[in-house]
Amino acid sequence: MNYEQITYAVADRIATITLDRPQARNGYTIQMADELADAVRRAGADDDVRVLVLTGAGDDFCVGADLSGGTLDVTDGADDGAWVEPATRATRPMFALEKPVIAAVRGAAVGVGSTMILAADFRFASTDSRFGFVFARRGIYPEGGSTWFLPRIVGLGAALDWMVTGRLVPAEEALAKGLVTAVHPPDEVLDRAYDLAREIVASTSAVSVAVIRQALLQMSALDSPEAAFDLDSKLIASCAGSPDAKEGVMSFLERRQARFPGRVGSDQPAFLPWHAGRAR
Repeated sequence: MNYEQITYAVADRIATITLDRPQARNGYTIQMADELADAVRRAGADDDVRVLVLTGAGDDFCVGADLSGGTLDVTDGADDGAWVEPATRATRPMFALEKPVIAAVRGAAVGVGSTMILAADFRFASTDSRFGFVFARRGIYPEGGSTWFLPRIVGLGAALDWMVTGRLVPAEEALAKGLVTAVHPPDEVLDRAYDLAREIVASTSAVSVAVIRQALLQMSALDSPEAAFDLDSKLIASCAGSPDAKEGVMSFLERRQARFPGRVGSDQPAFLPWHAGRAR
């Protein structure tokens, strides 16, 4: 896909996706949704990419759906039973990704600007950031699986407050409730996101991170830990033959930086339940 409303770049094993409509404050469109979904899958399929950073060009991350035409023009094709609404087109592949996602947010992150980052693992915000789940104030409904993500991140009480009132949430409140990982001056947010990305690249096993990320997302939603107990037993047993586990131990004993050989695309355990029925 040739991107027109986002940019995609890879450097130092970090893929950066930038919402790139600064003249429209990165207003979200169907085209942007499809380009974003494609770029997320592209990063996921590239074993040379270890971390994904998501950000926006200009002073705002995303002010929500582009309403410049006077209507909420995102429902073309909705009569098709296979139709997927635009925010979910981005958050679904982001949720399924086997690599960590860091969102670097400046300025406004409203509507889909807030819901799309819920599928990220880390959310860095600028001091001038404000978040808004404003759907009730527009007579519409939440999107992107946000009614699943948001209570798990900030708790049901805060999720009800923010979604039912539709009020804007300043960065410090978002930090206090756990929506964002850290708050930085606007000109430092992206740099701090890259600092974390580089740390993950340098210090962790890509295979371990892939398994851990999905295990947390999949297992924490279950009613009982029994499935996690069973999975953990299989995972720990598999460490005996794991080159990454051997390298982790040897690098510790030799007091050196680990050089993990495993690759996400080929070296994850074959028994992972979220891979059932999916060819690797």
